[in-house]
Amino acid sequence: MKEIGLFFGSFNPIHTGHMIIANLVKETTSVEEIWFIVSPQNPFKKNMSLLHEFDRLDLVTAAIDDDYKFKVSDIEFNMPKPSYTIDTLALLREKHPDKNFRLIIGSDNLVSFPKWKNHSEIIDQFGLIVYPRPNTAKSDLLELENVQEIEAPEVDISATLIRKLIKENKSVKYLVPEAVEEKIRKEGYYL
Repeated sequence: MKEIGLFFGSFNPIHTGHMIIANLVKETTSVEEIWFIVSPQNPFKKNMSLLHEFDRLDLVTAAIDDDYKFKVSDIEFNMPKPSYTIDTLALLREKHPDKNFRLIIGSDNLVSFPKWKNHSEIIDQFGLIVYPRPNTAKSDLLELENVQEIEAPEVDISATLIRKLIKENKSVKYLVPEAVEEKIRKEGYYL
């Protein structure tokens, strides 16, 4: 079965940190493809300055355009909001029974992972790939067999900072992929 890494996020906007982590997961684990799951609304976040979901989907598409091992998914767009990861995973498994899915999360999310809906089921049935995040305590979940920690730089690029810089008409070069910056400027996003 083909192994797929699932990278969930609001991607508001997708940035270089996301791309670095996705590439490292692809290169250092048994995952053959990375699917970016654009979330319309995170159950743990308020709907702040969230760009429309289709615009964020377009930005992710622009970012991953040159890597055939990266895909983007809008599967959560037609699910009840807020959507929960376990429900999305169940739907993906139903639609793609020939694929084995693993969830990619930051160590900061691993700390709060026990608060997620059906978190044990996610670990047992799908498994986690965990990348390091700055200033995060070690979780006991790292000891579980179905939880894999990867070695990666602690990338701390803030989408909030990126949106602020854009609003102030300042450069976001190197913070986002070039195609993403071009699309943001062209469409006037985050102004």
